[in-house]
Amino acid sequence: MQESTIAIGPDQPAPRLLEKAVVGAGARVGELAEADALIWIGTPGDFPATLPPSVRWVQLPAAGIEDFFTAGVLTAHPEVQFTSAAGAFSHSVAEHALMLLLAGVRYLPEQLRATSWQQREFFPHIGSLRGKTVTIVGAGGIGRALIPMLAPLGAHVIAVNRSGRRVTGAGIPADVETVPTEQLARVWSHTDHVVVAAPATADTRHLIGADELARLKPSSWVINVARGSLIDTDALVDALTSGMIGGAGLDVTDPEPLPDGHPLWTLPNAIITPHDSNPPQLRLAAFADHVGANVGRFVAGETLHAIVEPARGY
Repeated sequence: MQESTIAIGPDQPAPRLLEKAVVGAGARVGELAEADALIWIGTPGDFPATLPPSVRWVQLPAAGIEDFFTAGVLTAHPEVQFTSAAGAFSHSVAEHALMLLLAGVRYLPEQLRATSWQQREFFPHIGSLRGKTVTIVGAGGIGRALIPMLAPLGAHVIAVNRSGRRVTGAGIPADVETVPTEQLARVWSHTDHVVVAAPATADTRHLIGADELARLKPSSWVINVARGSLIDTDALVDALTSGMIGGAGLDVTDPEPLPDGHPLWTLPNAIITPHDSNPPQLRLAAFADHVGANVGRFVAGETLHAIVEPARGY
């Protein structure tokens, strides 16, 4: 059987980790003109206008690929199967989500701002995750990584996904409640805290807005590690300012980057991190593992991980 040829673009020479992943999975690294597949690590704007007819598969570099849809990359190549990096960075992003949630629940922002030793007997909403219900909106790869992190802390999890199929996997408790996205409205009265990890599509824009925030508790924290567009920013600022919810931990914002002077920067119950839940020093190694797994499947003629479905937008 002829050895598969995988091109890596646009950078030349390609990162050594990616080359090792391709070779280790049983393929060879070659030029695009002769390639069966393309591992793309560039931007949508740099993507080739045409691909050789031999290319049957393209691996994209990110989990969130809305920019590739906006640029028309997928529609320009309907004959090619695209995969995203969904799932590749799940553990790192899940860790970040847990950090933001624990920081909020334990009132860490106020403690970090302190400049003198002040022991207070009572913070209005300081608490624990033990016995609390955390709703994960978008229980894909990040959600499946986060659930086993929450379980030892004694939190109950409601997993919300598009299909409503039970979320299972290594370390995931059997009693995790799963709810389809179409029934999202019924979870808010049972929710203590929310983690947003859904893909950004036209259907998920402002998935959490004024009505949803109003149904949460004054102690609730809303964590977003997906895309800023999933939360109505104006409604969130109002909820934080009025004390309607306890706080928000945001690794992503709308707009992004968050402009200087935006109210979220100065609200005492908002934690902002600059979209770094998947930092560069961890990203390449995780992506290389994902590439290696998919190249191995491609060589063996097996179904690839994270196949993009254009009709769904991710």
